[in-house]
Amino acid sequence: MTNRKTAIDLFSGCGGLSWGLKKAGFDLVGAVELDTLAAKTYQLNFPNAAVLQEDITTISPQEFRKQLGLKKGELSLLAGCPPCQGFSTLRTHHRSSSVAKEPMNDLIFRVLDFVREFEPKAVMIENVPGLSKDDRIQKFKSELDRLGYQCDFEVHNAKDYGTPQKRKRMIFIGLKGQAPVFAKANKKQKSVKDAISDMPAPEQSDDPMHNYGVKRCDRIEKLISLIPKDGGSRSALPDDMQLECHKRQKGFNDIYGRMAWDEPSPTITCGCTNPSKGRFLHPEQNRAITAREAALLQGFPRGFKFDMSKGQYAVAKLIGNAFPPPFAQRRGRGG
Repeated sequence: MTNRKTAIDLFSGCGGLSWGLKKAGFDLVGAVELDTLAAKTYQLNFPNAAVLQEDITTISPQEFRKQLGLKKGELSLLAGCPPCQGFSTLRTHHRSSSVAKEPMNDLIFRVLDFVREFEPKAVMIENVPGLSKDDRIQKFKSELDRLGYQCDFEVHNAKDYGTPQKRKRMIFIGLKGQAPVFAKANKKQKSVKDAISDMPAPEQSDDPMHNYGVKRCDRIEKLISLIPKDGGSRSALPDDMQLECHKRQKGFNDIYGRMAWDEPSPTITCGCTNPSKGRFLHPEQNRAITAREAALLQGFPRGFKFDMSKGQYAVAKLIGNAFPPPFAQRRGRGG
């Protein structure tokens, strides 16, 4: 038991960070997640973890520690992904005052209450790059410094760490007794082809996350069929096939775009199975990627279980909000 590496995942979502830590050798003993569907999905894949489906602001860290049977200082890693809506690119593009007022932005400080109670050997936080430029991360770091942790944070891209997807995230690491060392980037990146080229056509699959009916009007079906294969964009469409809403705005050029086989995918978002939300068309088939393909591009293993009781779009939201497991695995290994 002396070599057992234990971890707790706060704001766990469906378990992307936890799965990566598991692959890095950690035993996930506990998690906190308010969303019902995310908590159910997490429990499907981590049946031995104590999952609290509660508002983290109402949980007693002391009672949670006692529930897990851990002594102070015994936990190896306290990890978490506090909600990041206030620091997202869309919210900060115009330096909106809502960034400062967004109450969920302060949930990062709730992590400190758990650090004080558990006294873990290591702390790891991930978030969108915007947090790295906010005063909150400096205050968070200062408090951990005071508690005896050596801390540092950097912004890395998941495509450089075994994930077939372009996704920038801020990684914060605090260690007791030693300075953090960030993993080196891979020389070779994984591509869309590496992740999903061997997937059968959806209608030939018995996976409910891959084979589900999607009905679109004839005009949209025609539009999709005209997008050039392997990385094509709607800019290649003739004028009479351009949607009126697209003619009126200049941004969001990836909408109704295809992924390219030999590149990492674009960032997988909550709308990743809807081609009107981004570059989410299959490289060659005339359809959007499926929820299973989105999960693979996020770095989940093919056998990862998702609760489909709320349908594909609810699951797509879980996947889009997840932390890429291979990225987390490299963090957990420490190199």
